[in-house]
Amino acid sequence: MTRREERGIAPVLNAGHAIVPEARMNSVMRLLREVRRVMTALPGGKVPGVVAVSGGPDSVALLHALCAIQSDILTVAHINHQLRGNDSDKDEAFVRELSARLGTVCRVKVADVAEKAIGANLEATAREVRYEFLEEVACEAGAGWIATGHTADDQAETVLHRLIRGTGLQGLRGIQPVRRTQSGRFAIVRPMLAVTRLDVVEYLASLNQSFREDYSNADPRFTRNRLRHELLPLLKTFNPDIVTALGQTASQADEAFKVLEVNAAELVSQVELPRADTRLILDATKLGEAHPYLIRELFRTLWHREGWPVSNMSADHWTRLVAIARGNVSAADFPEGISVRRVGRVVQIGPLNSS
Repeated sequence: MTRREERGIAPVLNAGHAIVPEARMNSVMRLLREVRRVMTALPGGKVPGVVAVSGGPDSVALLHALCAIQSDILTVAHINHQLRGNDSDKDEAFVRELSARLGTVCRVKVADVAEKAIGANLEATAREVRYEFLEEVACEAGAGWIATGHTADDQAETVLHRLIRGTGLQGLRGIQPVRRTQSGRFAIVRPMLAVTRLDVVEYLASLNQSFREDYSNADPRFTRNRLRHELLPLLKTFNPDIVTALGQTASQADEAFKVLEVNAAELVSQVELPRADTRLILDATKLGEAHPYLIRELFRTLWHREGWPVSNMSADHWTRLVAIARGNVSAADFPEGISVRRVGRVVQIGPLNSS
């Protein structure tokens, strides 16, 4: 551990903390080691970064841990969604004070998310606004990465949520440790994805660091809150290490999916023929010989590549595409005006109004 990292746990050794619980010290060391491991593995070396800080325990712990490693090149980004009235303003004030005390630059955006979300999903709108702002801050700061405070508990909740809704191998991957922003310009990194929420709380206790509580996180009207407060505690009675087990499942699904992605890309190169205007043309004979699972992944690859929305594509839609590829169905129309037709020895894919 570096000298700067050691300063991150110095408060537990000060007067008044002469006796340090072993469990707490283990949590502190585990969190700091994990953050350092992930950050040092990022390509490009030591470059400026942006830390998303809401004021909650996870993001506050992440900021402290990153400051122990490279505080001189951090920018704190906080968005005031104005969803919790005066509490939202208190969150903003807390983050501003914390950032100033830790010597980091702080950028804040105030956005009326509720108004922006009229007629749309509030949570999805808030996420969209948040990541747009994080990209703006990263661009302004000349940053190479954006860090968020997702933990192993968040990973477990995400995997469970997707299982309940119905998901395939891709969904089982859960939250990705590193991914690109929508523009592709920045890496979004989750350095605490292998760290539990208990580790976070113990780490903050070792620093005597307070944090803000979002009481909407206890609202049972939200599915994720019921997963967190009802389902996960129940599952822990069957397996106390269920959070770790779900994280391992996500990791293994990610490994398997990466192999599938490579195979799907190879299949695309084998079956794709020159376009006919705006329509994709695929060799139906070669495509139909592939395994159904690989055919589904090929279509997902094409949908993403062409920029066609996949949010409204159900399992039935992907299965129907396989049926067309194998000659069991001749044609079908899909969400967002995408049409797929099997004509002779080819499969044609494109917008309904294309020639």
